[in-house]
Amino acid sequence: MKELSKEQLAALKAKHGDVFQITVEDKCCYVKKPSRKALGFASMAAKENPLKFNEVILNESWLDGDEEIREDDYLFLSASTKLADIIQIKEAEIKKL
Repeated sequence: MKELSKEQLAALKAKHGDVFQITVEDKCCYVKKPSRKALGFASMAAKENPLKFNEVILNESWLDGDEEIREDDYLFLSASTKLADIIQIKEAEIKKL
């Protein structure tokens, strides 16, 4: 499993904000929240292939980690189940004035 040092992790957080670690068996990767542009591109790609959404989000959010997660279908599918957790939608309010 590819472990980042405290310094590497601090540098990633300083540059990208929140950093998340996804672990599958003995492999892990580090990802950031996807941008609105990446979400839009992923949504368009998903129209032709539903799995493409997760592939685009994982690739666009990828910061570091074991490449096997992107290359091995089993590891990719396992990591994909956690991608929704990094796309957090906050509660909004609307008020008529």
